[in-house]
Amino acid sequence: MKFRPCIDLHAGQVKQIIGSTLTDDKQNALTSTSSAVSHENFSTDKPASDFSSMYQTDKLTGGHVIMLGSGNQQAAKSALEAYPKGLQIGGGITLSNAQEWLEYGASHVIVTSFVFHNGQIDWERLNSLVALIGKEKLVLDLSCRRQIGDDDASGPYYVVTDRWQTFTNVQVNEETLNKLGNYCSEFLVHGVENEGKRCGILEDLVELLGK
Repeated sequence: MKFRPCIDLHAGQVKQIIGSTLTDDKQNALTSTSSAVSHENFSTDKPASDFSSMYQTDKLTGGHVIMLGSGNQQAAKSALEAYPKGLQIGGGITLSNAQEWLEYGASHVIVTSFVFHNGQIDWERLNSLVALIGKEKLVLDLSCRRQIGDDDASGPYYVVTDRWQTFTNVQVNEETLNKLGNYCSEFLVHGVENEGKRCGILEDLVELLGK
């Protein structure tokens, strides 16, 4: 098992936001610091670069910087500059800026909404991205949750986008993993319902990913 650090950025600050609370105001949840639209476990005025420097000192690799909405680019750039090629970057990555973020110092780019577009996999976009940067630099974010109101504890998990509020028709299963594995170096998967709640892992999801 390998420990991978994470720097979540919200409104330019390092924070940990409980993922499933980004629901109260879909328009403003990621641009507001109000607790009415998101709940936080942690926030600090300590710059993101301090955390990435610490990860470099501790020789932690494969971590990621996630930009949760607007106002985070400068903080993200400073984190990458402090630990060149040591961190992945995600949040708003598209065909037009993926190469730019790699040049800023990211080891990989993490992509969700650009590829999982209009509720499904946009194969044209995915192929274009792979052609531009290569699969070895691409991480696909398969963060997922069960359909809201699904009382079946064994029901399927679906990839979600747009602050984890928009369901796609893409189930996280062996077929999806095998198919998409041909287009990326690895997957990033958050179990949305447990994200940030400090209540342990979604064991059935881990078992699914381990098959």
